[in-house]
Amino acid sequence: MRIQLVLAFLLISGTATSIFSQSIEIRQVSDQIKIDGIPDEMAWNKADSAYGFTQNFPTDSLMATGQTVAKILYDEESIYVLGIMYNKPDPRQYVTPSLRRDFRGAANDSFSVIFDTFSDKTNGVLFGVNPFGVMREAIIANGGSGNGSFSLDWDNKWYAEAKQYEGYWVVEMAIPFKTLRYAEGADSWLVNFYRVDSEYAERSAWAPVRLGFPIFNLANNRKLVWDEPTNKPGTNISVIPYLASNTDRDFEEGTGDDFDPSVGFDLKYAVTAGLNLDVTVNPDFSQVEVDQQVTNLDRFEIFFPERRQFFLENADLFSGFGNRGTRPFFSRRIGIAIDTTTGQNIQNRIPVGTRLSGKINNDLRVGVLSMQAARDESIGLPSYNYSMLSLQQKVFNRSNVNMFVVNKQTFEAEEEYASNTLSRYNRTLGLEYVLASANNVWNGRFFYHRSFDVVRQDKPFAGGASVSYNTPEWSVDVFSQLVGEGYNPEVGFVRRNDIRQLATTVQYRWFPTGGKIQRHGPGFDFDMVGNDEFGFLDWDYNILYNIDFRNTATFSMRLRRQYTFLFNSFDPSGSGGVELAADTDYTNFQFIASYQSDQRKKFFYNLRTRSGQYFNGDRLNLQGSIGYRYQPLGFTSIDFAFNRIILPEPYTTTTLYLIGPRFDFTFTKKIFWTTFVQYNSQIDNLNINTRFQWRFKPVSDIFLVYTDNYFATHEGGFNIGQPRTRALTFKITYWLNL
Repeated sequence: MRIQLVLAFLLISGTATSIFSQSIEIRQVSDQIKIDGIPDEMAWNKADSAYGFTQNFPTDSLMATGQTVAKILYDEESIYVLGIMYNKPDPRQYVTPSLRRDFRGAANDSFSVIFDTFSDKTNGVLFGVNPFGVMREAIIANGGSGNGSFSLDWDNKWYAEAKQYEGYWVVEMAIPFKTLRYAEGADSWLVNFYRVDSEYAERSAWAPVRLGFPIFNLANNRKLVWDEPTNKPGTNISVIPYLASNTDRDFEEGTGDDFDPSVGFDLKYAVTAGLNLDVTVNPDFSQVEVDQQVTNLDRFEIFFPERRQFFLENADLFSGFGNRGTRPFFSRRIGIAIDTTTGQNIQNRIPVGTRLSGKINNDLRVGVLSMQAARDESIGLPSYNYSMLSLQQKVFNRSNVNMFVVNKQTFEAEEEYASNTLSRYNRTLGLEYVLASANNVWNGRFFYHRSFDVVRQDKPFAGGASVSYNTPEWSVDVFSQLVGEGYNPEVGFVRRNDIRQLATTVQYRWFPTGGKIQRHGPGFDFDMVGNDEFGFLDWDYNILYNIDFRNTATFSMRLRRQYTFLFNSFDPSGSGGVELAADTDYTNFQFIASYQSDQRKKFFYNLRTRSGQYFNGDRLNLQGSIGYRYQPLGFTSIDFAFNRIILPEPYTTTTLYLIGPRFDFTFTKKIFWTTFVQYNSQIDNLNINTRFQWRFKPVSDIFLVYTDNYFATHEGGFNIGQPRTRALTFKITYWLNL
């Protein structure tokens, strides 16, 4: 009864301004606040209130069905946030994928606060908690618009707890000032609070976010007004040492290490309140989760995302240039080398690396990266330095002018390495303008990049432009790029050279006032790729239809007409069969569709197909994922891909399977166990990766990782053969604040 009386007093106390005001005041208190999910401290009575949350989904024209009250205070050390989330009085179950930190999903119950500490409406940080007390923190870039604008790969020290009551649940957070980057003497920041409610399939926020825009979008955040200007947080130095030991064996080569210990550390130093220096010495990435395998039926290199923690923080300052298929900087090129005798990727040790990133002032961000890779005499690889400088200058309301320089260089004498196959240096320079309108309706990017090699190349440049227009009813995207034949950013990712490309997508949406469908509508898009030598290389045009359901399920389909010109020979079966000849072309019809089930359910799935005519034959494809959640302890899922490729003689008809069971259990909020098994018939390989993690202190972990690869085939029944490689790794890290 006591907690109900306290909550009632909280609602009528303080200055409840938020439903009419565009700001909330943050006030200093001297009373201690215990982070336990029980808001019975009298200090909360002094706090201003944010309430009157409005929907972002399924509509943006109504008040939230499940209302929320947020309060905020601070003392000399931390910012304190209180969230009270109301439900129906009936008993209910909350949805979470597991007890693992950094959960994500539009169907998972959560409460989050977003701080835009420089009020630039471009960059922010998020802290969120779900009803089980599971925490997450994220970095928001590019105003919260576009792919990669929301990243959960930022880790830091803060504290939170949640508690469930009849008819509501409560979150308390303590966020140390040292965790944040901000300007000294600021009178205000920008802030928003938002909630995801699985019961009503509803997303709601204090500062309204328009339908169709991500709820973490920064365009419309409201003012957080300080009762006194912000102070300098003081010295902020963190050291994260690690100790690791690894044993591995390559059975095919007959090599391996029985015991390979290593030590190293990361250092984080706040140079200013807005600028951070990171140093890594002998970094170890053995605990990083393995890549999810794919069936490779593509003629070009496949993009795999970066997973190593050091490269993920403030990644937009380094990896955010260009577009997905034409990137001047791709951090996975660092620490990985190619054995020119076998063509295989091998690890390349990194002895030391540094990164300086953050704000110089309210309008200027800087990123400086330097990584030194070790010499590998076994493949004749010299020691390379990988460096990058990037600057981001805010212009107008939310737009930016960006520039960068990437340099890969060895300082060893040419006679000490294979200079006929390896370059002494490679550099890329670029200038970009990133458009973001004040109301977030218009977004775009315009870029020009140029690479420089020891031997001058013809047309060593790439340029492009993209513009998008988005309202609840309409979305229009136009994209164009020109990639020169000699454009060669060795530290980047370039899917195709010597092309001109133009692509456009137009979609319209209706919003029914009732029923199961939240929105639906048709669309049309096309994509054309060509060059001066061959004319059209590829084109496709699509008629599409998308449906979003109120229960979070989605369905999309498209009918595609597609043209492909092969300027090189290619095996469409992906199995080493007879190749189609170069200088041949193919025009096909395809049906593409996907369905994602209600993600709030314990049993959930998604299905996708890309089937129809395929080069000179046919393709039947079905892939997706099926899962079951053991609320709240974890889930079991299985990823799968089936491809039946039927080609005329003498070409190869084949069936390719990719099956990946995954077991993810979180025994507590600190102890996790994940096992990922992947069978890929295309490469006759069975991979087993199992990882145990114990977070014994905040951001401090013990890892035990076991990896095994076997020769496996499904011909004549599923058979597992001899092991190929095996590794066992132990690692301990500890976060120490100095």
